[in-house]
Amino acid sequence: MSNKQLNRRIKWSLDSVRINRVSTEPLAAPPAYSSSNVGSNNEVSKKTDVSRLITKKSWDLALAPMKQVPMNLFIMYMAGNSISIFPIMMVGMLLMRPLQAIWSTKATFKMMETSSAVLQMIVYVLGNFVNIGLALYKCHSMGLLPTHASDWLAFVEPPIRQEYLGGGLILS
Repeated sequence: MSNKQLNRRIKWSLDSVRINRVSTEPLAAPPAYSSSNVGSNNEVSKKTDVSRLITKKSWDLALAPMKQVPMNLFIMYMAGNSISIFPIMMVGMLLMRPLQAIWSTKATFKMMETSSAVLQMIVYVLGNFVNIGLALYKCHSMGLLPTHASDWLAFVEPPIRQEYLGGGLILS
């Protein structure tokens, strides 16, 4: 091609001339490349990568109930202490979900059958017990738990408050 023809070409067009390398020298290795890792270590590293991923996934699964605690605290705060259908339904769900999760622990960790996930199962169950404890505390603050003898027996008088407390009012 002559220079005139090249100058006529559009500015952004590509020239399809191939450049052949004639040198017999080997190419330099790219940065951070180590030739010692090439070969039979590849299979061993794949197995360790898979086992590491399984362990990481099982720990993510085990810590999931503990990650739900802040959300459950927020739900408890938003539900309030009144006895109505919505707060009772919320407390019922706060109580039932961890119980169902505890009963299905074996099925939850079934996909982790290649590794022994006993410690992860224990952490999972303890996290669900924390959520059950939050639900029971909410039931107690709403007055739904029988905590006095008068709740069980008809002939026992309920306890009488000795003190009433109100806050925030300053009268001058």
